Amino acid sequence: MPPWMLWSSLAAAAPQWTVQVDPLTAALGYAHVQFERAVAPNWSVYLGPHLRLYDSVLDDTVEPFTGIGAEAGARWFWAGSAPAGGWVGARGVAASLHAQDTDTRTLGGYGSVLAGYTAIFNDRWVLSGGAGAQYIHYRVEEYGPKGFIPALHTAIGVAF
Repeated sequence: MPPWMLWSSLAAAAPQWTVQVDPLTAALGYAHVQFERAVAPNWSVYLGPHLRLYDSVLDDTVEPFTGIGAEAGARWFWAGSAPAGGWVGARGVAASLHAQDTDTRTLGGYGSVLAGYTAIFNDRWVLSGGAGAQYIHYRVEEYGPKGFIPALHTAIGVAF
């Protein structure tokens, strides 16, 4: 069987899309929804909205700013077949930031490289995690982070 026919038969049987949310990022005050698509046997890409609308629930720091933008990323699956298995990837966020108290507006964002694993249970439920490094410049006035920091990925979602 030619390789492209094998990929077609495998693709018909396995989920090709996932929709995921990141509970850790949500607790930090940033809401993401990732719409991921397998584009080849070992590659996936994702895109989704990125929102910073509230302060972290993990501490008492008050930072009156918002961020509205988009997140995009790509993953190469070294184990398994996209969108499930062991992967390495890169992601980036671009956002419009707004400090409410001074009405200051600026652009911000970050770029990350990560390694992780995505499991799909019962061809439906997605559980994913990863770690890496990132440079973030999500600062408006004196609010928000800036610099090199660890990057973490946690996600739950559905596959179809």
